[in-house]
Amino acid sequence: MTPHAVIIAGRPVGTEHPPFVIAEVSGNHGGDLDRALAIIDAAADAGADAVKFQTYTADTITIDVDARAFRVSDEHGLWGGRTLYELYTQAHTPWAWHEAMFARARERGVIPFSSPFDATAVALLEGLDAPAYKIASLEIGDTALLRTVAATGRPVILSNGAASLLEATQAIQTLRDGGAAEIILLSCVSSYPADPREANVRSIPTLRAALDVEVGFSDHTPGIGAALAAVAHGASVIEKHLTISRADGGVDAAFSLEPGEFALLTQEARHAWEALGDATPGFTPGEAESRRLRRSLWVVEDVRAGAVVSADNVRSIRPAGGLAPSDWATVAGRTFARDVRRGTPLSWDLI
Repeated sequence: MTPHAVIIAGRPVGTEHPPFVIAEVSGNHGGDLDRALAIIDAAADAGADAVKFQTYTADTITIDVDARAFRVSDEHGLWGGRTLYELYTQAHTPWAWHEAMFARARERGVIPFSSPFDATAVALLEGLDAPAYKIASLEIGDTALLRTVAATGRPVILSNGAASLLEATQAIQTLRDGGAAEIILLSCVSSYPADPREANVRSIPTLRAALDVEVGFSDHTPGIGAALAAVAHGASVIEKHLTISRADGGVDAAFSLEPGEFALLTQEARHAWEALGDATPGFTPGEAESRRLRRSLWVVEDVRAGAVVSADNVRSIRPAGGLAPSDWATVAGRTFARDVRRGTPLSWDLI
């Protein structure tokens, strides 16, 4: 069963439509509104359908405690040893920026929306007429947040990073029970950067069938290969972090694309979707000329009536128009019924 398309700000999202490509800003603004606006411009220039933010403060997502439980594990490649409060203080997007960011996105023709992390964030985004909401992977079990978002009646995009199928099922049911009618699940590996070998994009059709929702892919791997593989396996959404330059650093820079790379992603994701075509094998309308130029049997020497059909006067050559090459064994050794000029397609009435 294929779920119906989800409509986000007038844009249909589903397997029958080109992939919905989301540029994730996250903490790549580096605490600079002008840089955040530049990322939005870069997303628009790269052909993204939407640009996504994250709406929280350090105090709405955690508390300022320096204890082992509140620190990222030391072995983490990007954020090892940092307290959650310190990390989210650096990475958060100031709420005062949201109006300007939403306005810039709309001016540039891309859809702005965000991931809220508590009810106050939802209230802020409702005031900006956010057309959809994203639930981050680690919030998949926050039933209060799910219910608050569902009550808005807007489409919900839900990431399943670090979650079991049961947890994803329960979250979707909570959203549905709360009033969310349009839900998209993003297959996601919640590690940063993610190893492409763990992307598991073959699970996308399984998730769609099991959960009866549209399924996309939230990609934290380097490059664009995993995202294109996800499209090939039916992902209707691709979400990828965007930065102006990885060399500038930042909390998300290591697994983000630069503008030129993001433009390549949007282009090739759509090409990959177009290439899916039909599951029924066969030739296409675009191959008509190639079919016209296929080999067939042609008379290659002038012959008189009564001449024997042989390899000297009939050959399998391009183009089509004559008998099939597979008919050679049947016609060889027969005689010509009349004079035939060189360059005539062999047909049954000639022999």
